Amino acid sequence: MRVVIGSDHGGYQLKQSIVSVLKEMGISYEDVGCDCPDSVDYPDYALPVAERVAKGESDRGILVCGTGIGMSISANKVKGIRCAVVSDEFSARMSREHNDANVLALGERVVGPGLAEAIVRTWLEAEFSGGRHGRRVEKIGALEGSETS
Repeated sequence: MRVVIGSDHGGYQLKQSIVSVLKEMGISYEDVGCDCPDSVDYPDYALPVAERVAKGESDRGILVCGTGIGMSISANKVKGIRCAVVSDEFSARMSREHNDANVLALGERVVGPGLAEAIVRTWLEAEFSGGRHGRRVEKIGALEGSETS
């Protein structure tokens, strides 16, 4: 499995903890930044993560900001991305099993390092269930081309 990870300044410290988990799990990863706690704009880091996953260059992506919300909204603008902002292990597992989430968003100000590490492990180990959930994920994909009035 290949994972791409990115954060803004609000998620920089937690990203470092998550990188340690990836190393411990023996998962290949690419860190697209940011590389310091100085203020940056989260869409600038959500986009390269989402694009790499959408293009198949990485199997999954992880994004971290203060709440996970801004990163999730930004990543979900990229066609083919199903980014879930998660703050508990159950939701992490369900985002994979039922929604086939390919990007995980976490909030450094919402979850601490211990919980974040458990969420990441759960999310990376969970697999998509398919079946009736496959039909639903296909319908989500169809929404990407729909127009709203």
